[in-house]
Amino acid sequence: MTEIRKYLEEHKQEMIDLLAELVAIPSIQGKAEDGAPFGKEPARALEVMLKKCEEAGFKVDNVENYAGSADINDAPAQLAVLTHLDVVPVGTGWTTDPFVLRYEADTDKLVGRGAIDDKGPAVAAFFAARALKDLGIPLKKGVRLIFGTNEENGSADLAYYRKKRELPPMVFTPDGEYPVINAEKGMLRVYFSSDFDDDEILEVQAGTVINAVPQFCTVTMENDEGEPVEAVYEGASAHASTPEKGENAITQFLDSYCGENMLITSLAQLFPHGETNGKSCGLGFRDDLSGDMTCVLSMLNTDMGRISGGIDIRFPLDRKKAEISEIICGTLENAGFTVDSCEGVEPHCTDENSEFVQGLLRVYERVTGDKGRCIAIGGGTYVHEIEGGVAFGAEFPNEDGRMHSPDEFITSANLLRNAEIMAEAMAELCC
Repeated sequence: MTEIRKYLEEHKQEMIDLLAELVAIPSIQGKAEDGAPFGKEPARALEVMLKKCEEAGFKVDNVENYAGSADINDAPAQLAVLTHLDVVPVGTGWTTDPFVLRYEADTDKLVGRGAIDDKGPAVAAFFAARALKDLGIPLKKGVRLIFGTNEENGSADLAYYRKKRELPPMVFTPDGEYPVINAEKGMLRVYFSSDFDDDEILEVQAGTVINAVPQFCTVTMENDEGEPVEAVYEGASAHASTPEKGENAITQFLDSYCGENMLITSLAQLFPHGETNGKSCGLGFRDDLSGDMTCVLSMLNTDMGRISGGIDIRFPLDRKKAEISEIICGTLENAGFTVDSCEGVEPHCTDENSEFVQGLLRVYERVTGDKGRCIAIGGGTYVHEIEGGVAFGAEFPNEDGRMHSPDEFITSANLLRNAEIMAEAMAELCC
């Protein structure tokens, strides 16, 4: 057992106690107030974390409660570990209070909102840094912990922080999975609408968020007697970056439609049930590194004489946002719709042969005994718009901590293992 691992084992309960303290803060985005740009609770979580860092002897810096940081030594920061303390809303399906950390001895699970995304990793990063300091492991380069408060709602925290402070040249976030995520597809979110008047369809309601495959589509139609009849199409929800794992309830409805409304017919042609790569919209691109693009009609609703929809697109590394925008917007306009907005980001890729990435892979292999490799994903991590940034943890291969879902968890063993990997990474890159 290494001295770092031994230190972490000795402080295991302290780690769990800090995670419990953070989980107890319902740091969902709230109403902006003076001194709390994303609401009181995210600001309170940041205050708790920075106080712990200060008590550990780190130099803390609170950037107006958008984000905060802690330098663990006096050298100029060359490495940043970027985590966030805000969480997504609770939703339904929890078996116990999501803001009371629950330990399940038989499964070793620590269950609570934020356990894996991203309060558990934030705790692991803090104890990794504390282990190096308390053990007197010398670092020639500076290490900085950065704690954000708005990752789940657009990362305005990080954008503001970067206006006020310069990031170190090396940045990793334990906001993804191991071994190393170095490539992320480009993203585009398109909202469209049109006037809608139909003799049969009274209402369509499907999809509540643009980045998820819709599980339900409710269509109210008028029968021959002039009475409303409701039909509910049920699919299976999935993240929009992996639509093949779900079944789209909207395209179920479109596939079954036998009427003559040209807008609905056009959507049925553009989004065939079961197609997830956007080929029928004129897209369908792929590359060898990031694979097939995805294109999901994730929202479709009628209201006040209009029909509106939303599309989530994740496109390969070899394509540009402008090209994808031009194709999808032109396709929708030709089908009779108005494009209300079309926004997104370019793909992100960090050279897997860089010393930074290779150093992280060496650490991963040394601590876990497993082969390290770089992977590409369709989702976007906290470093998507940071040049040279990568995601490093916190989920291990073939592990699902139920991120954004009820009964989200991290095991106590993996909480320690994350801390050990991060401590070894800090030492590897900065000694």
